Amino acid sequence: MAMVGAMVGAGNIWRMPFTTGQNGGGAFLIAYILLLYVVAVPGLMAETMIGRYTNRGVIGAFNQILESKRARGLGLVVLIVNVAVMSYYAPIIGWALYYAGHSLLATFTQPGFQPQAFWEGFISNPALVIGLHTVTMASIAGVLLFGIRRGIERVVKWMIPLLVFALVAVGVRGVTLSGGMEGVAFAFTPDWTYLTRGSTWVAALSQALFSTGLGWGIALTYGSYLGRYDDVPLGGGMFTAIGNTSVGLLAVFATFPIVFAFGIEPTAGSNLLFISLAEVFPELPGGALWAVLFFVSFFFATFSSGLGITEVGVTTVSEETRLSRTGSVLAVCGIIWLLGLPSAYSSSFLGQMDFMFGSFGLPLSTLAIIALVAWKLGPERARVIDLNRNAGIYVGRWWNPVVKYVIPAVVVFILGYGVVTSIGTENQTLMILGIGLMIALVVVSTTVMSVVGDVSSGSPEPTSEGGN
Repeated sequence: MAMVGAMVGAGNIWRMPFTTGQNGGGAFLIAYILLLYVVAVPGLMAETMIGRYTNRGVIGAFNQILESKRARGLGLVVLIVNVAVMSYYAPIIGWALYYAGHSLLATFTQPGFQPQAFWEGFISNPALVIGLHTVTMASIAGVLLFGIRRGIERVVKWMIPLLVFALVAVGVRGVTLSGGMEGVAFAFTPDWTYLTRGSTWVAALSQALFSTGLGWGIALTYGSYLGRYDDVPLGGGMFTAIGNTSVGLLAVFATFPIVFAFGIEPTAGSNLLFISLAEVFPELPGGALWAVLFFVSFFFATFSSGLGITEVGVTTVSEETRLSRTGSVLAVCGIIWLLGLPSAYSSSFLGQMDFMFGSFGLPLSTLAIIALVAWKLGPERARVIDLNRNAGIYVGRWWNPVVKYVIPAVVVFILGYGVVTSIGTENQTLMILGIGLMIALVVVSTTVMSVVGDVSSGSPEPTSEGGN
């Protein structure tokens, strides 16, 4: 449940419905599910296995597996990318909190409610947005102070079931509306012509990586808390993917019946949730209740993901420094809060951060983590000595070429496609800046690790109970 909670976030509730609408509905879902199980599931197995095998966070795992001090800097790259992503994701959690709060106040069903003016008034109020960003990070710190089992697991064990219930309830209500079934038909009936478009497959692949969190260091970090005989392929791979995909499909099911029933354009893009859907609740019988279910579930999804992303930094800092768990939580959350202030202040800056780190940082982080198994530890060795230990499903030799060749090739393709499609557009400058920033990040991180040396020297060998 902690893994599903970490992966289910804005990528599923917010991003997946409008990406589905922009890429042919059912055709996109076919491409997405195919790539999810071809690329994301084997990758999640590999990343979770690294954490369980080393019993360390991202820097410790790289230190233990790699021999070159300079190459160990890739672990620092993963950590920095993770913190950077969380710095602009935290304000989005604040947005979700604001909309959830106003849904409880029945704001969206009041006479004369204007969703466009409401959104613009909110996002243009720096004090309010920064205040919500502060509340978000303080709340995340409060949960993380209790650790994985007493903190994260305790929260997501009730958040995720409530999220699923809310999405099912909204979806069932939507299909009972006049025209609602047309939305279901659009979402789940494929337009086969879209499967011949490269853009559909690229969007589906990006969604699969973004929504599962492959390469973010989350699966590695959670894996480091597993015991020697916990199940990785079924729990860390299949169950996580099935749970994640189910929530994403539920979000589509909850969204498109309402979209079609009220004549909203399904290709409305990122405004689909905050503006377009907010517009229908005043016209929907019992709209106040459905607004609460929808926006509270959205907040649950984003908050649980925020816990997972932030835990990567907390685990790593507590391992690699003399700080206690409490000190690590406060330090990491404080740094994320500080780095997130520009994104909270300016949604334009947030978009720029997302383009640079989402388009270039996360694929780089994915390559670094998968390379540990693919090119250093070795997929066959990893599969035999760790992955299949007490596994609920046996992972065969097919896994080896997928991890060694398919996943790296796919990620490199995403990077290349992002570069090519940015040339000659308004994103060209950001693309150059993003590539330059990633190159600088690798150079600085590898240099730092080379100078510092083996920061994990003298650490105890992994035990059967897990080093964490």
